[in-house]
Amino acid sequence: MYHFNINTDVVFYGRRFKIYDADTFTKKFLKKIGVKLNPPGRCPEDPYMKIRRETLDRMEPLRPYESYDTLKQFLEYNGKVLRFFCLWDDSASMFGDRRELILHYFLCDDTIEIKEVMPPCSGRDATSLFLRRRKLPKYGPPGVYQPGQITDRAVLNVYRGLTGRPADGYLLDKHKLGKVDQEFYKDSDLFIGATINVWGRKVLLCDCDNFTKTYYKTKYGIENFTSISCKAPPPPKIERKFPPHNGFGSEEDSLRTCIGLVPTPHQRNFKKFMEKNSYGNISNTLRFFAKLITHKRVERDRMFVISYFLSDDTISVFEPIERNSGFTGGMFLKRIRVKKPGQEVFKSELSEYIQAEDLYIGARVNVNGYLFHLLNADEYTLRYMEENSDKFPMSSIELVLQKLKEEQSKSRELKQVFRNADPKLTKRVDYNTFRDIIMTLTVGKLLEHEFITLARHYGVPEDTCPDMNILMAQAHEQLKKNTFENFERLIATCVYEDREKKKVLPTKYIRRLCKSFRLPLTDDLLRSILSGFQDSEEQINYELFFSALNWRVNPMPELQAVSFTKERCEDVWLGMPSPIPVKYVDYFRLLKDVFGLVEE
Repeated sequence: MYHFNINTDVVFYGRRFKIYDADTFTKKFLKKIGVKLNPPGRCPEDPYMKIRRETLDRMEPLRPYESYDTLKQFLEYNGKVLRFFCLWDDSASMFGDRRELILHYFLCDDTIEIKEVMPPCSGRDATSLFLRRRKLPKYGPPGVYQPGQITDRAVLNVYRGLTGRPADGYLLDKHKLGKVDQEFYKDSDLFIGATINVWGRKVLLCDCDNFTKTYYKTKYGIENFTSISCKAPPPPKIERKFPPHNGFGSEEDSLRTCIGLVPTPHQRNFKKFMEKNSYGNISNTLRFFAKLITHKRVERDRMFVISYFLSDDTISVFEPIERNSGFTGGMFLKRIRVKKPGQEVFKSELSEYIQAEDLYIGARVNVNGYLFHLLNADEYTLRYMEENSDKFPMSSIELVLQKLKEEQSKSRELKQVFRNADPKLTKRVDYNTFRDIIMTLTVGKLLEHEFITLARHYGVPEDTCPDMNILMAQAHEQLKKNTFENFERLIATCVYEDREKKKVLPTKYIRRLCKSFRLPLTDDLLRSILSGFQDSEEQINYELFFSALNWRVNPMPELQAVSFTKERCEDVWLGMPSPIPVKYVDYFRLLKDVFGLVEE
């Protein structure tokens, strides 16, 4: 190994070899063993290759020839295609729009192919290709060239002067004078966000597939592949202006004639109608007792019943008939939607109508020019508003108690006032006394409806259990009207079902039997009568039950009409035609909930 060094000659079997350089490992190894290396030299030129090159330069080939090595690129990238998702925004031109494209870049020969993504029902003819596979120039369209101007090789015109003999060979133009250079798109020019020129069309590259991302990440080290949305931005919303209502027909029907060529009827809220329509004992109707506000002294005492129907937001006004009052009474306003006052009559927008939230006790309602003061409401209305306190804040007990808690400084005084009003310490006062105390305390902070909500919440429940004689009299009256006399068959059916001969059957079976025989009694009345006859084991003596219902065998005295004005309105407040909501109010529970006062 000591015979080898750089820039030295060695002879093997009579042949001389020149060592002009060595690799890194050899250099390190020779240095470690103590060999001093010479500086590297140049590789001597091969005499044969020099002579061959000079010979080729002097030769005149019979035909033009110039080698282009494209086989390596083809073998390495055959079948590998880069795919980009593109967008051509042609919306600026007449009848143009945004068109989505797919660009394929073939790595084997640097050609580009573009396909168009044709959406359904686009109105265009389906084409196979948007751009046929070819090399895409960067600065196109370049113009029209003469035939033969765009070529890979240039052949010189070789002739022998005036002798007229043809040339013996051909020569290529090595200097390529007059050649037109065209710059085509390469893979390095394509990336997300780039805009390429496709023969005068600006195409934006928005996204690519996973293979393309891997290729660019490996070859060019690109890491950011944030895609760009190809979807068009939403068009600006154009406000439609409709002509004002001319007064003929309803506003909704007139508006439907302006929306489409073929007028269609106004579609009401059918779901709301089905949910809020009256059925069974649920009326879905809010009834208020109102008084007419007028400067005419004769009409000041006129009372009305205002009904609000939740199914279609309509209002009807009825005046109870009162003899010798000077007014006919009856229907004052038929069922119709009522507009809120102060609106323009002829306008393009739909009018606002009175809603259920606008009606409450103490409110003043303008119905077609007539001003009504709502004085009271029936039990169903008050209960419905309390169950839906989110829509009716005046019926929310939480908001009412919050207002009372603001009077914390008057808690001791309020407690003393209630104690003076209740000398027997029954922890309750009558309705009128309770109203005077609360209204004096709050000084107008509580509305009339809010006070009724408070009184109903803390009211002392009354004994509402009806007398059995009254229930039987009501049942006999209904049975007489419908001439129902099939009691013997009912008893026979019960005897047949009574296997143990105990003369009692379960209450559920008796009720089901009455329904099957179509006994003309309401559910509430039948349930009340059954509860009066059943024992501790929820069983009924069927012979006693049906014998009591037999209006021919055991007749009951007829019911006497109850005078509402004389008996039920002894505690009438402000001349209202409806009774007070509660008779007594538990003030002690109110004080405990609001101020936290305990019994001393």
